[in-house]
Amino acid sequence: MQRRIDGFIGPFAGGPPASALEVRTPRLDRFGPSELARIVVVLVILGGGLLVAAVRAQAGSLLARLTGRQAPDQAVLLSEAAVTAFGRLGPMYTKLGQLMASSPGLFPDALSSAARRCLDDMPPFPAAQARAMVARELGRPVERLFDEFDDTPLSAASIAQVHACVLPDGRSAVLKLRRPGIGRRMITDLRIMYRIAVRLDRHVELVRMTSAVAVVEQLYEGNCQELNFALEASQQERFRAAIGAFDDNKGVTVPEVYWEYCAPGVICMERLYGTPLDNPEQLAEQGIDGELPLRRGVKAWLEAAILHGPFHGDAHAGNLWILDDGRLAYLDFGIVGELAPQWRELLRDVLYTVMFDHDFERVARALRRCGVLDPTTGTDAQMGWVLRAMFGSVLETPVSQINSRQIIDMMLTTARRYSGENPAELTLFAKQLLYFERYSAAVAPGWVIGADPFVIRNIFPEEAAARAAELGVTMPN
Repeated sequence: MQRRIDGFIGPFAGGPPASALEVRTPRLDRFGPSELARIVVVLVILGGGLLVAAVRAQAGSLLARLTGRQAPDQAVLLSEAAVTAFGRLGPMYTKLGQLMASSPGLFPDALSSAARRCLDDMPPFPAAQARAMVARELGRPVERLFDEFDDTPLSAASIAQVHACVLPDGRSAVLKLRRPGIGRRMITDLRIMYRIAVRLDRHVELVRMTSAVAVVEQLYEGNCQELNFALEASQQERFRAAIGAFDDNKGVTVPEVYWEYCAPGVICMERLYGTPLDNPEQLAEQGIDGELPLRRGVKAWLEAAILHGPFHGDAHAGNLWILDDGRLAYLDFGIVGELAPQWRELLRDVLYTVMFDHDFERVARALRRCGVLDPTTGTDAQMGWVLRAMFGSVLETPVSQINSRQIIDMMLTTARRYSGENPAELTLFAKQLLYFERYSAAVAPGWVIGADPFVIRNIFPEEAAARAAELGVTMPN
């Protein structure tokens, strides 16, 4: 029997209204007094740090010539200084560092390596602010809402921090609280980044090569979405419901959203207990074999992306846990992708073609439906031949070594070749596959996503069963 708080009805108790799910997107190209004041701070902190690092590098080189020692690596010193400045400049620059750390192919190695520091937790905001936020958002002080509330956050990230609590009915829960003033600061910083990127893009080849303007636009779109907690909780609920569409996904879960304690700046959800996938040492100490939970998690994720719609768009290992009961859990739905029907069909066609019958005319037709191939660009048969040649390295790979990310890379290459750009719809999808293949190397060496019929069992049921029989393997329940 649930104990209710007399007279308490949270603002989202019946679910968020449609207006709360709308993403606010202020103009990115605006530049006013607040941006001007902030850019002075950015230039002093970032420019000053880089200047000091450059002087140190020159002094180190001079000393090395005099003493015969090895000169310091200027790129490393400058990268470390830039990342230190990111930390001082706050959450938006930390998120930029996280993007650099998680996309090493887009940035110089020294900068990507230094930016890994940005993956650590941010300093938390004070407990008094957290309590005041809960009272303001939910209309009652913490002690009148929860049986317990932990002032020490479980984690603190760029946009929010998480506190443990116990609901009046005894359920263990967590509260995700948006950082005070984070929306205004992030938009200001993004406008500055955008203005700088546009200017440099015209004159600096390296900036053009790294698609700096597109990177800032991607950050802008992602952060506008992340700042909307009602949308995040709704997407989390949709992903959780999609997992249950098939009976063989009982080994995968998502925290239940407790809407009665949610508000525009607060998400309340079920508390789960387990070990993050990015801690293989602890998993090994606990005797946990990560291979089966990871296979189950990737299977549910692929089904979400290709069959249902919304898929987790930030699947770094800290957001994937192996729970104490052996299930794999997806956490933090601040970034969620959703492919339009024609893109989902394209993925199905490419996976089927590469894995089963090599009929690339099917892929050509799908690319035309998505607008990647112009209707006047060759016939389907001609383009099928071209695509088959492009995918040749995949076709020659033994089935036990098929690299699913290689398949997506080929798709992105095709899109760039014929449309001049990477479709955002596929780029986010491909990034998550890169994450999954990293985890497989750490917790499931020898497992290859693209060679496992289990992960496509509900996407291509008959073909997956036939492939499993051909390989002589038994798929898990």
